[in-house]
Amino acid sequence: MRSRADAPARRGASGTAPLPPRKRWRAIVLATLLLVPAYWFIVNGLVATAVAPARGPVALIAFGLAVLPFVFILLAFVSEHPRAPGAALRAMGLALLVGIPASALAGDGVTGLVAGVGAGGVAALRADLAHDWKPRALAVLAISFMVFVLLRTAPVLGLLLAPALPFTAIGIADHLSERRGEPANGS
Repeated sequence: MRSRADAPARRGASGTAPLPPRKRWRAIVLATLLLVPAYWFIVNGLVATAVAPARGPVALIAFGLAVLPFVFILLAFVSEHPRAPGAALRAMGLALLVGIPASALAGDGVTGLVAGVGAGGVAALRADLAHDWKPRALAVLAISFMVFVLLRTAPVLGLLLAPALPFTAIGIADHLSERRGEPANGS
């Protein structure tokens, strides 16, 4: 029987070799670069709606939300997810399912956006045998809480960092999962 330490050498359920870290981080960086404009359109729309609700710049929010599926599609395809179209669809559903209640619970749109995009990223980013959804979900929860606290203590910092955090947290969780599965040096 093989141990968990053998996981990087084994093939995944789809028969593909594990994704090299360089390709995973490329997917994370590209998806984050596409997420940033979508995030700013949504945030600008939310702020403009709060300032002048009569005008309601819904077009800004709609455009930002329209870009989000492409973020998940990019993340799934560049990370070579074996079922990328379905993963992107699940990611969008999770983003809504997690993001809307998180926004309502936090009382701000940014925390919900980070939580929703992070939850979607868990589904869209390819997971190899060494990766489990639990550390990924815990990373998204931790980042969402960090954004929640930052928005109350250092709002500018929280607003600026928020779009860079969800996918990065998932990548770090995957990296730590891989490191935990490696055999220790000298044994």
